[in-house]
Amino acid sequence: MRFTEDLKSRVAKAQKKIVLPETNSRRVLKAAERVLADGFAKIVLIGKLDKIKKDASKFQIDLTGVEVIDPETYYRMDELCQYFAERRKKKGMTVEQAREIMINNYTFFGAGLVALGDADGVVSGAATTSADVIRAGLQVIGPRPGNKTVSSAFILLTNTPQYGDNGILVLGDCGVIPNPTPEQLADIACICVQRARRTVQMLNPKVALLSYSTKGSGSGTTVENVRKAVEILKQRNVDFDFDGELQADAALVPEVGEHKAPGSKVAGHANVLIFPTLDAANIGYKMVQRFANATALGPLVQGLAKPILDLSRGCSSEDVADVVAVCCSDAITNDIYRQEANQQ
Repeated sequence: MRFTEDLKSRVAKAQKKIVLPETNSRRVLKAAERVLADGFAKIVLIGKLDKIKKDASKFQIDLTGVEVIDPETYYRMDELCQYFAERRKKKGMTVEQAREIMINNYTFFGAGLVALGDADGVVSGAATTSADVIRAGLQVIGPRPGNKTVSSAFILLTNTPQYGDNGILVLGDCGVIPNPTPEQLADIACICVQRARRTVQMLNPKVALLSYSTKGSGSGTTVENVRKAVEILKQRNVDFDFDGELQADAALVPEVGEHKAPGSKVAGHANVLIFPTLDAANIGYKMVQRFANATALGPLVQGLAKPILDLSRGCSSEDVADVVAVCCSDAITNDIYRQEANQQ
């Protein structure tokens, strides 16, 4: 697909090092082969070298050029366990407990490599629950300084160019916060716009805060939360167009938007969709993915200090490779944030 090919081309120069911890998955090993063949990133696999070689041979996968790190022989393991125990000391974690987690949970260990600077990002979730991936990100890496809300987004690549940004939509939050508060909805909107600009390179993000109500046609707790989120965005004086509350058809279809929300800069032209609850977001993206044969990249965890990205457990090896490209982009973005922070 054109978007992912462009993204891989953009990130290739940086040659970011991305960890794929789930080496027990054939799809992940196949994705590593694909990334190495395309040459847009360096790949680190976690586990026993002999076993990975044996599995690769069995599946006829070429992993030439891959780096393999075994937690049991990692040269900075003492340092990593001290670091993790210190981060979790308020929860009573000891260095011994930290070591047990780091040796046995490869996603946590991958996050540890990123925390120590031995890698730039982690992509996990093909065989691991989203909860475990997000937990690793929060416990080992933590939120980006100044950011209160860790959420997630999907980049939805559709075959309907009349919707979104030439068929591309950014959706949030589809994987982290079950019932976001108005403040969190506003935060999710802002960070999804950052993703739209940095990853998708949308020149003009238009954010619709979705509901089962459009401009007062319905009422209820989630409707009120969306309305409050819109007011918070107005107070923040953000640099993008937004509107809500909007039903999905009013957000996406020009003639419906014009009828239901006349005069809106967003209605009928939205390319960033913010859902009122995790239920709605998760159901919504999966229905579009399956019925419209769309590609859904994510859930892309956002708001962490360094990138730890999740996958849907139904992902293909191609999906994994595409999310590795997104992870590279996030790592490059983090470099920019760090440089900006140092200059202030």
